[in-house]
Amino acid sequence: MSEVATPPADPGSQVRSKRYQVLLLFAAVIGVLVSLASWGFLELVHAIQVGVYTDLPGDLGFDTVPSWWPLPWLALAGILTAFAIQRLPGNGGHVPADGLSTGGKPTQPIDLPGVLLAALATLGLGLVLGPEAPLIALGMGLGILAFRLVRKDAPQQAVGLMAAAGSFAAVSTIFGSPVIGAVIIIEAAGLGGPTLPLVLLPGLLASGVGSLVFIGMGSWTGLSTSAYALTPFSLPPFSGPGWGDFGWTIVVAIVAAFVAFVIIEVARRSTRIVSTRPFVFTTVAALAVGGLAIAFNQATDRSTDAVLFSGQDAFGSLFKDAPTLSLTTLALLLIFKGAAWSISLGSFRGGPTFPAIFLGVVGGLLAAHLPGYSETPAVAVLMGAGVVSILRLPLSSVVIALLLTSKAGLGVAPLIIVGVVTAYVATEMLSPRRVSNTETAPTHGREARVAAAGTPPAAA
Repeated sequence: MSEVATPPADPGSQVRSKRYQVLLLFAAVIGVLVSLASWGFLELVHAIQVGVYTDLPGDLGFDTVPSWWPLPWLALAGILTAFAIQRLPGNGGHVPADGLSTGGKPTQPIDLPGVLLAALATLGLGLVLGPEAPLIALGMGLGILAFRLVRKDAPQQAVGLMAAAGSFAAVSTIFGSPVIGAVIIIEAAGLGGPTLPLVLLPGLLASGVGSLVFIGMGSWTGLSTSAYALTPFSLPPFSGPGWGDFGWTIVVAIVAAFVAFVIIEVARRSTRIVSTRPFVFTTVAALAVGGLAIAFNQATDRSTDAVLFSGQDAFGSLFKDAPTLSLTTLALLLIFKGAAWSISLGSFRGGPTFPAIFLGVVGGLLAAHLPGYSETPAVAVLMGAGVVSILRLPLSSVVIALLLTSKAGLGVAPLIIVGVVTAYVATEMLSPRRVSNTETAPTHGREARVAAAGTPPAAA
């Protein structure tokens, strides 16, 4: 009750203060540093993927990539990830089966080697997770490190604010937009209230400056970011929904919530099993993912890469091949990649967002065969519904779906909103009630969110 009774400091006066303006300058510098580091991390992940799965088979004399090729590399990913979780500080990062939340203790600089090793092994060697969670951790850790190098006696509030600015900058690189990165971090961290602008301004500045650096690095080096940065999909124009579109939207959103619930529950149970003997069961889990990829290859004659990896670099070929893909192939892709994703969520380290988007697109291509439901609304709705069912961040899910379908026009926006809300409510109804931190320990819960997001630095 004391927190409610104490009036917050005036955000406007703090924004005008010289100390806060110095923090904004630091935020811009951190945006540059974090974006350079994020660019290097994503380039390294891409180089590992291409080197292991494209170049190395030819170098060893194989005319085509053998179907068994992923198995040894996935086993190596299991061993490296288990080592990072068991032997290095930070437990390799957060467990992706828990969604994408920045609440809790921010990633410290000492945690970064373990986080990066687990992420490089997971993402580079083919497990079904995305880069957004490691990027958030990288941004937080580097933001804290850079600020403490300049000011060792910095107040904890200011350090937390720079951690938030770093995470803004890092996640904006992969989504290709400072705004969507800001929305995700704000919603995931549970920020809000009258002091929101104090956290938002440094984060937006860091992510905006960082985006310019990120784009510039691609131009200066000649290396393309298209392999890992999301861009709007080329979907047929959609003028506006009819009543049938709304009906199908509610149905497919509920189905998406149920499928996501099953995937997450299996992932959480596998987490408990893997934690008993990490080195053994993480390797077994990696081989199981490889087995699913091989099984899909044998059943459809499609590449094992369709099941492996997070999927963000496969959207172009997926939409290009969609007219020739049978319903059976799409259904099998949904089943096998969904199972591989569930195993990866419970056993490895990475982000859950990009596989959710990919499976939403695959589900949308399937749903587009329903009577009276065209491709654009089906893909848009199932992307949003899939993401919100995993992340439980409704505003972020709407923004992601709107961004990726923007070329088709804003006529699909009402359906995205209805689908996201329906899927979110269905997910909450399906999920067992879990006691939150704020219910059990209000002060501790608030401090955890403050540590991750950065309290406005009144005393900085």
